[in-house]
Amino acid sequence: MTLSDVDIREYLKKGIIRIEPFDEKQVGPASVDLTLGDEWYTFKKQYVGKPVDLSKTPFQEAFEMRKADKIELRQGELCLGKTVERITLPPNIIGKLEGRSRYARMGLIIHITAAVVQPGSDNHQVLEIVNLAPFPVTLRAGMRISQILFEELKTPTSRPYARFGEIAKKQ
Repeated sequence: MTLSDVDIREYLKKGIIRIEPFDEKQVGPASVDLTLGDEWYTFKKQYVGKPVDLSKTPFQEAFEMRKADKIELRQGELCLGKTVERITLPPNIIGKLEGRSRYARMGLIIHITAAVVQPGSDNHQVLEIVNLAPFPVTLRAGMRISQILFEELKTPTSRPYARFGEIAKKQ
């Protein structure tokens, strides 16, 4: 069952779902908007324009992080952006990240394929952002660029992500 705004508010009030920091204005009819932080991850120059064997190159090695209030993405360029909000879910709730239509209509993809926020997560979300527009776009820290929906699982997971997800422990 997907949670409505009424359910989301109740779960937040009871501490079943935690979003920190949280602003009531971010709650929509069945989702919560998430904002971009000031950490941006872009490909290291040595990887641009060269073949990369994905079976031998972990993504952590290919990216470098920089802090900035904004970043410009050229046509076809990808960056990783981290949300300001830290999402904490119990073992029986899953989150699904979605882009916001206002940005999709301008050619921006907010997550390529990693839309699932695993049950038992306790971390910031990393968004895979791609510019498909025929022009460069500027992204700014604080933009409400993504949204998260919540669904209840029939039974809680036996492998909460905060305990078993290797990457999740570092976000």
